[in-house]
Amino acid sequence: MRAKVVDTAHSFERRAVASLAALYAFRMLGLFMVLPVLALYGTDYAGSTPLLLGLALGAYGFSQALLQIPFGMLSDRLGRKPMIALGLLLFALGSVVAATAESVYGLIIGRCLQGGGAIASVIMALVADLTSEQNRTKAMAAIGASIGLSFSVALVLGPVITGIAGLSGIFWFTAVFALLGLVVLFKLIPDPGSAETAQREAGAVAALLGQTLKHRDLLRLDWGIFCLHFVLMASFVVVPVMLEADLGLARERHWQVYLPLLTLAFVAMVPFMLLAERHRKIKTVFLGAIALLAAMLVALIWWQRDLVLALTALFLFFMAFNLLEATLPSLMSKVAPAGTKGTAAGIYSTSQFLGAFAGGAGGGALMQFGGPHWVFGCGAAVVVSWLAVAAFMRPPRFLTSVWVPLGDADLTAMKSRMLGLSGVEEVVIIEDERAAYLKVDNRLFDRSSVDQLQQ
Repeated sequence: MRAKVVDTAHSFERRAVASLAALYAFRMLGLFMVLPVLALYGTDYAGSTPLLLGLALGAYGFSQALLQIPFGMLSDRLGRKPMIALGLLLFALGSVVAATAESVYGLIIGRCLQGGGAIASVIMALVADLTSEQNRTKAMAAIGASIGLSFSVALVLGPVITGIAGLSGIFWFTAVFALLGLVVLFKLIPDPGSAETAQREAGAVAALLGQTLKHRDLLRLDWGIFCLHFVLMASFVVVPVMLEADLGLARERHWQVYLPLLTLAFVAMVPFMLLAERHRKIKTVFLGAIALLAAMLVALIWWQRDLVLALTALFLFFMAFNLLEATLPSLMSKVAPAGTKGTAAGIYSTSQFLGAFAGGAGGGALMQFGGPHWVFGCGAAVVVSWLAVAAFMRPPRFLTSVWVPLGDADLTAMKSRMLGLSGVEEVVIIEDERAAYLKVDNRLFDRSSVDQLQQ
């Protein structure tokens, strides 16, 4: 009977995570599809300049950064699903505004509205509400994988759809996907009920913002994700134009470049991920990937007119980007003190979207007033500054977060007793939740030892 209950619970969690991953993927697909085409087709908009097109490219990041933490906090009061639905409706509205825009200013407004649906933190909180503690890390990894897949698919689909239906076709496509997201939300994703236990680990907590912003290693990671998305958005102000103007590749065929490059980059990344996680070489791999990213940006200054060398540099750029995109959340999770992971993730996401905004706007300005060399050179300088900051980061401990309800137990005594358990490195007691947040080494920690303390 117990085995049947466990199987049912696992089936429930798998369905919930698969549905949420699909919802996240739908949304990110729409945002990413613009990357490989806006610099090429955006010149048809009235009033367009490289600066304004760069601003349009990164505009969604500004509203995302502004609303990310507030959306998460409101979802604690108003409910996860209502806030996700509001975000999807804003995303659909922004897509329609962008699809019908005739000037670059209308496009910028549409992109800002798209970003107004800042539901990333709410989805992550809902994942925590619908999954058990032991499966939560895998669930978050599945969401992360859906983002990586969306990025790769979007770079291939974007040029294909734009070649058929124009740039407005992409925005109509994303509007439809947002509405499909509403169907997924209300038909496939289970209701979270009254789950409140994961709040501090899943969402931002106002009382913890100051403490989290003082954590030096977390600030290093926040700067890192800012730099990574700054470089990504700035590079896509230049790369599509480079492929067409310098390398002679027709814009309708750009997907034939992105598809093999991204596939090979993902395959090449996997061994380094295994080295980082399984052999606990995460800082070495992390610093190496940052150095590779900076080197390829410098290489593109000199190689942008040579087909073989430029494509080689892009392959290594995408490999480094994918590796860093996967490694940064893992590092953030390992570094965040017990009970602050949700707050750390909210600040991290805000930094990411600020980077996207700054990269689009800054890349556009550099392209207009300096040219491609300035964009790649500035990007390289930003990444070198990141490397200098990251070099002083302490090697992370490979610890896992564990939430323990304490009921009517003596909180002070329980903290002391839990600190004495094998594998327990850190214990934070939250009095108003009557719960403890632990950071543990899974190689040494036995969950049953905590259960025995409470008997």
